[in-house]
Amino acid sequence: MTLRIGQGIDFHQLARGCELWLGGVLIPHTKGAVGHSDADVLLHAICDALLGALALGDIGQHFPDTDAKYKGIDSKILLKECHDLVQQKGYHIVNIDSTLLLQAPKIKPYVEQMCNTIAAILNISKEDVSIKATTTEHLSFIGREEGVVATASVLLQKE
Repeated sequence: MTLRIGQGIDFHQLARGCELWLGGVLIPHTKGAVGHSDADVLLHAICDALLGALALGDIGQHFPDTDAKYKGIDSKILLKECHDLVQQKGYHIVNIDSTLLLQAPKIKPYVEQMCNTIAAILNISKEDVSIKATTTEHLSFIGREEGVVATASVLLQKE
């Protein structure tokens, strides 16, 4: 049995007038994430974890922010493409563990929908997707609601 572990992290600035996409779900809030794509920090961290587990580079290599075709792209599409690369290498996802770091809004009401969305894209059980959240107790750029961070770890198994 061949197992591979990957980790990912992503940061995005928050600003008024932008949408806040987290885990493929539009979250109502006064601020949203700024980015070349839809700036879904959680899906980006999962993409990097998947790519990293198989030493396939990072999200910026595969979907550069200098390429106009990725301007405003739905990050669910990027996640699907990363998953396709994992499958092409003969691996499947065992589980995903992730953490969102943001002061507001509270995401608990949206976690189940995020897990369902991610599981559907990756063709895994929602029980294999963990999403947690924490604040920084008003410390740092996260605590001042200037940005949002996500981390993700994935376990892959050779088929």
